[in-house]
Amino acid sequence: MKHGSLAAEPCAIARSVAALGERWTFVILRQSFMGARRFEDYQQGTGIARNILTERLKTLVDHGILARRPYAQHATRTLHEYRLTQKGLDLYPVMISLLQWGNQHGGFADGPPMTLEHLNCGNTIEPRFTCPCCDGTIDPREMRPHVVEPVSA
Repeated sequence: MKHGSLAAEPCAIARSVAALGERWTFVILRQSFMGARRFEDYQQGTGIARNILTERLKTLVDHGILARRPYAQHATRTLHEYRLTQKGLDLYPVMISLLQWGNQHGGFADGPPMTLEHLNCGNTIEPRFTCPCCDGTIDPREMRPHVVEPVSA
């Protein structure tokens, strides 16, 4: 099954993979969340070949995750920057989950290569998922998914 056909599946995970499942996509998003804006920032921060980076940035723009905006005009071309949209910012919990999983299971002998500082209090934190009703920590063994049947017209 190709990524394009995943976009039509009646499954939120399949549709997410259709938009985000290409190699390098999460590395590009990491750079976005770390403040990259210009093509050169992304290229320098990732080391991705320019043609692949161009293709991945276009895909993220096409999916509304990044917005492409002009920032300078030269005689031969317009330079653009790439900024996270609200749809892109909504990926933050996904990025933090990947970071936490990688920090725990990535095999870093000297400890995690990245931590998170909460700017409001200055503490290094480990974000956690909690239930909005009881404030209990969400554990996958204590969750039950329910498939919602489509409403017929």
